[in-house]
Amino acid sequence: MAAPHDNDPRSNIVSISRVVSVHPKLVQPQRVLTLSNLDRQCPNLMHLVFFYNNLSHQTLKDLSLNSVFSKLKSGLEETLTLWYPGAGRLRPNQSDGKLNLWCNNHGAVLAEAETSIKISQLGNLSEYNEFFENLVYKPAFDGNFSNMPLIVAQVTKFGCGGYSIGIGTSHSLFDGPATYEFLSAWASNSEIVKGRSRSEEVPKPVHERGILLSGALNQASRGTINFPSNSSSLSGMKTRAMAIDHLYQLIMQAAASGQKGFPMQIGGASNQKKCVLKTYHLSGAMIEDLKRKHFPMRRGSLPFSTFEVLAAHLWKARTKAFQATKEKLVCLQFAVDIRAKTSPPLPKPFTGNAYVLASIMMPASELEHSSHEVIIERIREAKNSVNNDYVKAYVEALDSPPPPQPPQQGGNHSLPPLNDLTVVSDWTRMPFHNVTFFRAKPTYACPLRTPMPQVAYFMQSPLDDSAVDVRIGFHAGNDVVSAFTRCFLSVQ
Repeated sequence: MAAPHDNDPRSNIVSISRVVSVHPKLVQPQRVLTLSNLDRQCPNLMHLVFFYNNLSHQTLKDLSLNSVFSKLKSGLEETLTLWYPGAGRLRPNQSDGKLNLWCNNHGAVLAEAETSIKISQLGNLSEYNEFFENLVYKPAFDGNFSNMPLIVAQVTKFGCGGYSIGIGTSHSLFDGPATYEFLSAWASNSEIVKGRSRSEEVPKPVHERGILLSGALNQASRGTINFPSNSSSLSGMKTRAMAIDHLYQLIMQAAASGQKGFPMQIGGASNQKKCVLKTYHLSGAMIEDLKRKHFPMRRGSLPFSTFEVLAAHLWKARTKAFQATKEKLVCLQFAVDIRAKTSPPLPKPFTGNAYVLASIMMPASELEHSSHEVIIERIREAKNSVNNDYVKAYVEALDSPPPPQPPQQGGNHSLPPLNDLTVVSDWTRMPFHNVTFFRAKPTYACPLRTPMPQVAYFMQSPLDDSAVDVRIGFHAGNDVVSAFTRCFLSVQ
């Protein structure tokens, strides 16, 4: 298997020495696992890099790159015995072309690499660095998902003796919480450092998609999930997937103004490199100052969560930075875990994608003049509206044909201009910085570029449990980045 890094002159300071396929320790019978529509939204690999440069001198002395690689490999073999879909491949269904998961034991991929660079030379690890892309193994992809591994990993030894472990997992395979549980299990099974105590036994992962399969949703009324012909048809409907409806309205708004959206090219090339990624560290003290500023009359503990306060603040700051005209509709969408929202509830160790987007939309002028408290109440209403009926409508809407596109859009299924759409994903309940591959917490766990870099990720800081790191991308010029920074960090 070729090492693609070696063909990139910018990455010749990272040398890959070997690449192997890793198979389950106990081979599972081959089978096809039917995916839900939620799984099929984004089959791309999502990448994380874990840095470990805080290991003791004795630990570094006892370790070699070869031993680290071997223990990671054996740990992955053991983990894949229970998490066996990770050794499979995606395969389109011959009847309808939809992706399903073929559990064929073709294996995950593990690479070994080395660099003379020291981790300290990379600067602030919370800030995205193009060099990080060299720390994850990226197999060649020709657009055929049947040939792409669903789990890839690369261990890199640095000149300082520290290590990084870069991991990519298909978003069709696991969502965020499931990825965290998988990595925690792998770290526990690897036992890189002698004397590592096993973590408490975790429930066996559940891979069946169950009630999220489209076939199990046929009892839902399809009349309540079709795309509307106009915005007035939204009224009077019983249960709608408002996130889908709002996306449709934003596309229509863009078309009416002659503005183009972004083609939805699943797995295709993107303009990610034109996007500037920024990380904003909000200390616990800054978050408390923000709460006091906007809720000065509150006494004792606030009734609002940190997520709700930060989401409202970010939406207002981002919309102001883009200088949206007063009459333009702007939208905030955020992921909601539905494990406890369906009827019956999904099991906690469910490994598939168990999230939908909740959505709020209003004219930019209303957002500008509304208090944080009003916006937070709207966020809470949207979150509480995600129930079993909403999930059914959402999954069914994903199964519906795309809405008819106006001539300005060229007939392609598009996303609305991302200036009008703010998307937030809350990772604070997925503490990736607690994944202890070396019997120690990583110095930092850094997400790399994603298929939609403009999504804002809220991540728990490894330095302060009450702090939040906000990673967000800007597909725009420096003026917008500066304006957002001033608005977002202002607590005056």
